[in-house]
Amino acid sequence: MLDTNSPLFWQESYQNGRIPWDLGEPTPPFARLASSGDYPPGEMIVLGAGYGHDARLFAQHGFSVTAVDFAPQAATTMRKLNDENHPITVVEQDIFALDGDWYGRFDYLLEYTCFCAIDPARRGEYAALASRLLKPGGLYIALAFPIGRRPGGPPFVVQPDAVVELLVEHGFTLLHREFPHDSVPSRQKIEELIILQKRP
Repeated sequence: MLDTNSPLFWQESYQNGRIPWDLGEPTPPFARLASSGDYPPGEMIVLGAGYGHDARLFAQHGFSVTAVDFAPQAATTMRKLNDENHPITVVEQDIFALDGDWYGRFDYLLEYTCFCAIDPARRGEYAALASRLLKPGGLYIALAFPIGRRPGGPPFVVQPDAVVELLVEHGFTLLHREFPHDSVPSRQKIEELIILQKRP
């Protein structure tokens, strides 16, 4: 059995069409945020970006977006779908291999279906990475998904309270949380929007 820490695991999922996390379009709660005017365009990183629907959404709203994924098919597809008028930077790399050149560069970190894909034993490592990538005052914007209590994965279930607690331990302050009214029907009440700010 392939390891979820390996790009080969995810490449096989893409090749076999087993990609239930992919909506085929930007997720509605992120579309609402991007068009709200409440978040000035800045430097954004999207971790585990998949086919890049959300990354391209924010680029179309004036953000400078770096999209990271280590599955070759995901990265290749993002490059093919790149909008030359609103381009994103595609990085084919393990998020945990991002080095110091990336640290402190970003105003925003966007996350959806990445946190639930990584080995739960690495969640502390992920929170530390998020803190390193963001500038002081930068925002962590995520849909915690899928909420639940069951063994196994991926996706590995999440508990939003635990996610918030983990990020607070790594230097963040909670700004906002909600069950989005505009989640796609199949994800109503099993995803929660959380927005935290990196403390100075």
